[in-house]
Amino acid sequence: MAANAYALIATDLDGTLLRGDDTVSDRTRRALALATATGARHIVVTGRPAPRVKDLLDSLGGGGLAVCAQGAQLYDAGTDRLLWSRTLDRELAEQALGKIEAEVGQVHAAVDQDGVDGLTLIEPEYRMPHPTLPAQPVWHRSELWERPISKVLLRHSELGDDALAAVARGAVGSLATVTMSGPGTVELQPLGVTKATGLERAAERLGAGAAETIAFGDMPNDVPMFRWAGWGVAMAAAHPELLAVADEVTSSNEDDGVAVTLERLFGA
Repeated sequence: MAANAYALIATDLDGTLLRGDDTVSDRTRRALALATATGARHIVVTGRPAPRVKDLLDSLGGGGLAVCAQGAQLYDAGTDRLLWSRTLDRELAEQALGKIEAEVGQVHAAVDQDGVDGLTLIEPEYRMPHPTLPAQPVWHRSELWERPISKVLLRHSELGDDALAAVARGAVGSLATVTMSGPGTVELQPLGVTKATGLERAAERLGAGAAETIAFGDMPNDVPMFRWAGWGVAMAAAHPELLAVADEVTSSNEDDGVAVTLERLFGA
């Protein structure tokens, strides 16, 4: 497809647009500016909740839309408000945790609260996969359910991400959607909500279609987005599940993989 056919550039954050130190390289910034100068739009599509992307979006120029919380939130950075959100029923979330623990023993949980001021709450023993992101400890699991939530994050002391996600999918059934956005991050989100459903909603607002969208990612939670978009570009160190559905593989996030592809498509 010709570069000018891409009206929308959708990028995951962690492991994709961001380097390991949570920054966007100067080269990637220039490549995004090059693409948007042709009329293309850039949108972030991330598992992070809205409150955890505002500063980053401001550093990229502010304004614009972002798909957050694995597709459960559509955030307008310019006005600092949610245009749309879908919460995970807290009773169903608690039931889902119980079913998973019946299979594998104790898991350690965290939640992202809904809203532009929502907190990330973590149980004792839960370790944040991104230590730079703020989190508030709670003493009892019941405190996780005090406000509406967009998702639950899970960790197990012995099982790896793929194994925990597989068990969770089998145990949870129709209570929630299970995704793995790791490393260290297995999540429960509202049933039927994915990055694809969130991106489709955002694209409609921006007047772009699936065939006009190029998507970048690195983890299994990006699979639905790749299947929806016209072209899916996986990072070099991407998870095998994503590599299996990718149309193209670029360099790693540390080697400016997003920029490498955009420079080729839009001209360095």
